[in-house]
Amino acid sequence: MGGIMGFKDNLIKKIQIDTLAREVTDTIGSPGSGQRMDKEIMVRLLGAGSFRPVKERDLDLYILEGDETEGRFLVLDNDLAIFHTSVADIAMRKSPYIKEMVSIRNIKKILTDTDVVESKKEASVKTVQQLCIDALDLSFTASDIDELAKDGAAALEAGDEGAVREAITLFGELLGYRPAPKPFRMDRFEMMGILEDGENSEKLFGPGIIFAPLEHTLKWTETPIGSFDKERIRHLHKVARGDETAVAEGSAVFKILKETVC
Repeated sequence: MGGIMGFKDNLIKKIQIDTLAREVTDTIGSPGSGQRMDKEIMVRLLGAGSFRPVKERDLDLYILEGDETEGRFLVLDNDLAIFHTSVADIAMRKSPYIKEMVSIRNIKKILTDTDVVESKKEASVKTVQQLCIDALDLSFTASDIDELAKDGAAALEAGDEGAVREAITLFGELLGYRPAPKPFRMDRFEMMGILEDGENSEKLFGPGIIFAPLEHTLKWTETPIGSFDKERIRHLHKVARGDETAVAEGSAVFKILKETVC
């Protein structure tokens, strides 16, 4: 799918897929916790990949690859197991009829599924997440990125908070930006940028952006700052409030973001 709308829409969809995967993973409890995986969120994630549902006996299955006779199937229950076998084999193993249990061969299959299960729980969510993303065309051209920057700058000029947030979120996805850790945060300001590990558990934040929705300002912070460096963090906060001059602000930030991507 070419063009700015195709690229932008697919990038937005990737962000949505990543968010759904993170949300469903957060609902998966540790063994014995009794916590139930949120099926509704998982169904939404599966829907993002257009995986076909199959109802077999009392089981809800989704075909990830192949067809009913042979393929990869996710069972929508608390284990989220991905099987590599057939629908009939899964049904016999997980919801056997009494007549099927008289066979020693079947009993062995019912008691252990390690021969056909490739993953469970968090690992299965990651697999579904990656399959969804692999189906997207995330390629882009320089003109695509230029359009994103122009849209962001125009939204900032127009005072369109939602469109500005969308633009910086898209650039953040392309650049691998993450929210600033606690030592950097300020009320009323949203910060995201490159986040790396330093020595002795220190976090290094930057380059990145500072967005103030209420004041409708956008600023750029260039040099990485350590989470233990209180003096430089204070200076960063002064820049955010406008008490110190930023390296770049306003539409110039989108120019920098565009050049960084390209």
